Amino acid sequence: MDNITYPIKGACQCGGVTYELLEPPLLVVACHCKECQKLSTSAFSITAMVGANSVNFSGLMKNWSRSADSGNISAAKFCPTCGNRIYHYNPDEPDKIKLKPSNLSDTRIINPTLHVWVSEKQDWFKIPEGVKTFDKQPQ
Repeated sequence: MDNITYPIKGACQCGGVTYELLEPPLLVVACHCKECQKLSTSAFSITAMVGANSVNFSGLMKNWSRSADSGNISAAKFCPTCGNRIYHYNPDEPDKIKLKPSNLSDTRIINPTLHVWVSEKQDWFKIPEGVKTFDKQPQ
């Protein structure tokens, strides 16, 4: 991934929300919990952990939130027109963003180095060897 050039542009499906990722993510995680399976309508959800100051957003976004198993609030920003999730965040940690990177123009950064909630993983999905896993959310 040495030849990835930043910033990388991203946009929701309809283009109403756009953004630029200014630097590489701190971490890319695949979450296999049932909530992320519902979110992604797939076996897992991909999240790129980034600093809030490493992304510039444009366009109107709506909010949604729920309580997480940890007791924290899992909040999300999404496009009100097409419904695409743009990022998740914990209101108590405003400097961290859990970017949903599948809508980036260059998706080569989507290479999870960590899989969480594998206790709820779909049986048919095989995690690559050598990738760190956690049965639930790491502390």
